[in-house]
Amino acid sequence: MTTGNASPESPVRVAVLGAGVRGRDHSRRIRSSGGLITAVAEPDDLRRERLAAEHGLPPEACFRDWRDLVEHAAGQADAVLITTQDDDHADPCVRFAELGLHILCEKPMAPTEPDAARMIAAVERAGVVFAVLHPLRYMPYTDVVKDLIRDGRIGEIVNVEHLEPVGAWHFAHSYVRGNWRREEESSSLLMAKCCHDIDWLSYLIEAQPVRVASFGGLRHFTRDNQPAGAADRCLDCALEPDCPFSAPRLYRSCFGDRDREYWPLSVVTPTLTEGALREALATGPYGRCVYACDNDVVDHQVVALDYGNGVTATHTVTAFTEMGHRRTRIFGTHGSIECDGKQVVVHDFRGHPAVAATTIEVPARAEHGVADHGDGDRAAIAAFLTAVATGDTSRIRSGPRESLASHRVVWAAEQARHDNTTLTVPDPLRAPACTTAAP
Repeated sequence: MTTGNASPESPVRVAVLGAGVRGRDHSRRIRSSGGLITAVAEPDDLRRERLAAEHGLPPEACFRDWRDLVEHAAGQADAVLITTQDDDHADPCVRFAELGLHILCEKPMAPTEPDAARMIAAVERAGVVFAVLHPLRYMPYTDVVKDLIRDGRIGEIVNVEHLEPVGAWHFAHSYVRGNWRREEESSSLLMAKCCHDIDWLSYLIEAQPVRVASFGGLRHFTRDNQPAGAADRCLDCALEPDCPFSAPRLYRSCFGDRDREYWPLSVVTPTLTEGALREALATGPYGRCVYACDNDVVDHQVVALDYGNGVTATHTVTAFTEMGHRRTRIFGTHGSIECDGKQVVVHDFRGHPAVAATTIEVPARAEHGVADHGDGDRAAIAAFLTAVATGDTSRIRSGPRESLASHRVVWAAEQARHDNTTLTVPDPLRAPACTTAAP
């Protein structure tokens, strides 16, 4: 295992590929965890300059394209952070691994299995540290739930029910109007939003699914559901004041709220003024009617999972909720657990006839401008930096093989949904593809 030029005594130097919201957030976490940002590649001038200013990068360390950064990074970085768009992870991963740089990659690894396989082959051939940012594995909340299960508090797990409530306005922003609205330009909703939910279930259950089925589709955000008299842009629409997906109402409500100005408003316009917002809504993608976009990802989906140790689970992702924490119910032979990312409630059947319940509050650090799995992101990044500095990868919970296994479940679920069938999930270490399950 190579450790580049990093050592426990010197900060790990990281080049950032992609300076959007996730790239900017992760760069801050790298710095707060003792790492050093030494270069950035980002095609958007404003985003690139903003990240460079925040980390004190000179002009010669700033690039429009990651390919232009290659020669510089070889001498000025120990690792790269890949936060480009989903379908632009594989090529930089392979190239920088060939140079001996360690790789920290935003999820998903890649939208397709061939690209993910290329990434794994490259990092294993080069012997570099590789981690995928599956933050749910690293959350203190997850540790609490795992400890309860391992301590036998609910006996043996029988089945699990897991919900990802995307939130109606969040879905409209990211998956109808935004960058993740079309599979061919990013990936499926299940991959883009829920690959780490599927990964988390396997981590919790300590087994991989052997069979999978899935159902769902694009139910609501289509031209057929556009109300009579609606315009194709919110600013031109007489129905906008009463529309639950009004872009002006959503984005104007962000003004004055520091967190919401950072996200989602800064994605719509980098200039946080009423005039700039109006111009963005009049001409940009975020001002379009949600019923008149070119989106094709599903807005609801259910995945049924049958694990190799006999546990069954369901995962539901839906646009039609308030935006909130993931919610999970774990059913065991001696009790059950209900959890929502902050609070864990344990029911012990052995307290019969009055079932005893214990509530555990899981404190989390408040972190500006990030989602509710910020603690997990920070811990994942700290584990990666430690591995690069010391060569000890034991703290990394989401290496290449673990991530490939969970990604394969997602690909199988999508194939099962499209083919209306049940599929067996391949062994991530051997079998190359999914197959239809025997009846």
